[in-house]
Amino acid sequence: MPKFVPVCAVDQIPPGTAKAFAVGDYEIALFNVDGAFYAIDNSCPHQGGPLAEGWIEGPIVTCPWHAWCFDVRDGKMTLGDLAVVDAFEVQILDSTVAICSEPRT
Repeated sequence: MPKFVPVCAVDQIPPGTAKAFAVGDYEIALFNVDGAFYAIDNSCPHQGGPLAEGWIEGPIVTCPWHAWCFDVRDGKMTLGDLAVVDAFEVQILDSTVAICSEPRT
């Protein structure tokens, strides 16, 4: 059964930054986009580049290895339906960020 797992304090990820966390069976990239938090699988489907280390512009992250781009709000690739990464629900509980242990369906 999915559950929300606390991973960090809100202030540990300033706007425009990201960090990766292990949650259940997944390594998840958590992004702060202008104060809103989004979580996607940290592994780019191309060759496994760490998305949390990518370039963030608004809600778009660019993989640092080969420049594949994904929308952190839903995990969809920005250049068509070539690829998608799992997206995860995020909750803020008393200034703590928690990520769901299972991807959205």
